[in-house]
Amino acid sequence: MGHSHAPHRPLPPDIGAQTREAHKVTLIGALIDFVVGVAKMAAGFMVGSAALVADGIHSFSDIVTDVFVIAATHFGRQAPDSNHPYGHGRIETLATLWLGSVLIFVAGGIAWASLSRLVGGEPIPAPGIWAIGIAVIALAAKEWIFRYTLRVARRVNSRLLEANAWHSRSDALSTVVVLIGLVAAQFGVGWMDAVAATLVGIMVGQVGGRLLWESSQELIDTALPVEERDRMQQVAERVPGVNGVHDLRTRTLGSQALLDLHIVVPPRVTVSEAHEIGNAVSRRLREAFPNLTDVTFHIDPEDDSGETEHSRRPGMPLRGDVEGMLDDIWSDIRVWNARVALDLHYLDNQVDVSIYVHELPSGQSLDEAADDLRQAARDLEWIGRLRIWKGPGKG
Repeated sequence: MGHSHAPHRPLPPDIGAQTREAHKVTLIGALIDFVVGVAKMAAGFMVGSAALVADGIHSFSDIVTDVFVIAATHFGRQAPDSNHPYGHGRIETLATLWLGSVLIFVAGGIAWASLSRLVGGEPIPAPGIWAIGIAVIALAAKEWIFRYTLRVARRVNSRLLEANAWHSRSDALSTVVVLIGLVAAQFGVGWMDAVAATLVGIMVGQVGGRLLWESSQELIDTALPVEERDRMQQVAERVPGVNGVHDLRTRTLGSQALLDLHIVVPPRVTVSEAHEIGNAVSRRLREAFPNLTDVTFHIDPEDDSGETEHSRRPGMPLRGDVEGMLDDIWSDIRVWNARVALDLHYLDNQVDVSIYVHELPSGQSLDEAADDLRQAARDLEWIGRLRIWKGPGKG
């Protein structure tokens, strides 16, 4: 016997503040990208540095992705609705996929242009100290926005925002490479500029590939890391009344995590008690793992891990059928007709029967009355333990 429950949990009350904070840091990053991109490209065209122009293009690509991040964080963090009962977290996943694709496209263009220039042997003049200075300032600005964005991303638990932070870091790293190329060109090693631009393309492509890989894993419902799943199981098993946990499964939805698990409880507790044990497990898990937005638990009276799904196997008779069959064979037995309650426990592929009576027929003990019932039901193979109790019953 089992019970499933998927309690609805609204989004955290500060989700609006988190979204506004994500928008703020992204807008600041977009402004920095615009200023840095204009400076890089203007300087690059003026001194003839392909690496600096390529780095400027990279900065402008950040502006496009910043706009997309703002839209994705706005719509991806909206509350669940009737058509999207699990929320809109996949919007952030799709946005991250798009971001990775854009980076790979930009990387290909940069690398192709730079290699063509390197193979063509086009002369590259010394860029000048002021162009090198622009690269240094751009490096400092991109490193600052990377650290700021990453802090906010971890605070609001946004994988998309974290991806955008690393996009900024890739721009900073590419500026380091460009800076090396500019310094080399200043000292007469002009071909280093084209080499630096090619390396920028490769680095940007690597970041894009990583984002594509991580997002695709989320789309195919890849589980959380083993260590995190093990900690979840340990938290659940420490709840009083839990005899075991199995079939624990996880998946991610944007920055959120979903969990379902089977909880083994003592087999003869009431449905309401078993349900409350499950609620306690859910509460403990949510406290320990704030990114859990949906917990579905199934109550098991015995450990059936590894067994074939129960609904695919022949079932046991339900209460109406049980009472009908028992009434056919026990209709003439006084203790059966005197019952005030009937409890059924489905265990070990049998049905344990507990009968409650206010008073036994005169001259009979509990054991004698139970023996009469067992003898009459000897041909019913599905009957397990059979007991008679004096009292009002648990129902």
